[in-house]
Amino acid sequence: MQSQKLNSLQLELLKVYSFEPKEEDLLAIKKLLADYFSLKLQKNIQKAVSEKNITEDDLDSWINE
Repeated sequence: MQSQKLNSLQLELLKVYSFEPKEEDLLAIKKLLADYFSLKLQKNIQKAVSEKNITEDDLDSWINE
């Protein structure tokens, strides 16, 4: 098995967890990360839709595939 180096995000999260945060803090951190990546995904989708002239019908048909 090949060992892999941790990326910068993983290292930062290890620093957070080393302080043994409370459960409510962990949930807040998870929500912050989920919100951040959700917003990032939404922006990337909007950019792709705009640049490639993707319509709502296209998106709907892809969802239903």
